[in-house]
Amino acid sequence: MAAEEVLQTVDHYKAEIERLTKELTETTHEKIQAAEYGLVVLEEKLTLKQQYDELEAEYDSLKQELEQLKEQTCVTVPWKKVESSVGEN
Repeated sequence: MAAEEVLQTVDHYKAEIERLTKELTETTHEKIQAAEYGLVVLEEKLTLKQQYDELEAEYDSLKQELEQLKEQTCVTVPWKKVESSVGEN
């Protein structure tokens, strides 16, 4: 009977090793998938940040251009008013 108990114990440990090996493989696979997903998210975040920076630079450029046009209009408009009022007389 002692031999049978040893064999049962060995079989039990073999089954436990197989179960733990399978669980480790699954867990490792899940961690790899999570890491890959994390990398995709980081890449997408970087892309969005670059797009944001480009749009912000374009916004600043257009805002500056608008201010320049406003300044030019303020200088040009009074002259036109003077010219049109002179033409009315």
